[in-house]
Amino acid sequence: MTRELTEITVVGGDETGLIARVTSLLFERGINIEGLDQAVRDGVFRMTTRVDAAEMTTSRGELRRALADLGRDLDVDIQVRFPSDRDARRVALLVTKETHVPEAMLEAEANGELAEDGEAEIPVVIGNRGDLRSLAERYDKPFYDVGDGSGNTDEGRLLDLLAEYDVDLLALARYMRILSPEVVFRYEGRIVNVHPSLLPAFPGAEAYRQAKDAGVRIAGVTSHYVTTDLDQGPVIAQRAFDVPDGATVEEIKRRGQPLEAEVLLEAVRLHLADAIAVHRGTVHVREGTDAEPDLGLPAVASEANPDEPVDGEPLTRPDPPTPGSD
Repeated sequence: MTRELTEITVVGGDETGLIARVTSLLFERGINIEGLDQAVRDGVFRMTTRVDAAEMTTSRGELRRALADLGRDLDVDIQVRFPSDRDARRVALLVTKETHVPEAMLEAEANGELAEDGEAEIPVVIGNRGDLRSLAERYDKPFYDVGDGSGNTDEGRLLDLLAEYDVDLLALARYMRILSPEVVFRYEGRIVNVHPSLLPAFPGAEAYRQAKDAGVRIAGVTSHYVTTDLDQGPVIAQRAFDVPDGATVEEIKRRGQPLEAEVLLEAVRLHLADAIAVHRGTVHVREGTDAEPDLGLPAVASEANPDEPVDGEPLTRPDPPTPGSD
């Protein structure tokens, strides 16, 4: 039986004795630490602690207050997520200029198809440019431009909005800006992105052009969790398509864009259904999940793949005809 553990995340400066202060506070309240992971990136410290709070000797409210007081004392941000905090799931849509992915996400929500059970919503659309304001308004969504006019993001404002709308998951719908550790560490394991290549091939910008320049015959798209390493987060799902001989970058893009929307929506649905988990940097489907993950090629394409020869097994050949038996 899988236990649901409470997650405590600490983000801020790398203070001496910080880990000991947090773990001591938990121990004093009868909370058992099941796992602890820490990292420092670009001067930002992150510690994620998963704890069993079933036998804790305090209330949830008092624990939150104690951790908040400790956070102020250490000048760090401490967040607590109990597994049963909320039934509803809220997805922030982060966008830039391209409409095809965010429009597909908003349409899915409007049709009750954002989650398998229909119990999920997109409460806010946030852009690092103002180009998609009209798209958000068409779906009656509040839109915030947190960019500076050149696409650079005010991440302090972004974090304020995510907290204000009590967001569970960030969906980067062709959001063309790298998130800093200040954001990633606070929402680690809760940010999904779509990248227009079959990662790990062609990370970074201009992935379709990279595919064209490399002369690949099969290209594709990938949904993945975001980490502080660009386009290297755990892969959730992928789709592939043929690249015709002599195809231009625009032709490759036209083939890939519908799949970008499909694969990001699949990743969001799987995450919201709690159907996947990351273990040692790889996404796995949870045992006993009711979801039916669509992680790669459709069945018809898989069935078309040859199944021989197989290493170590001889090919089966038809018996030669018997002379004179025509």
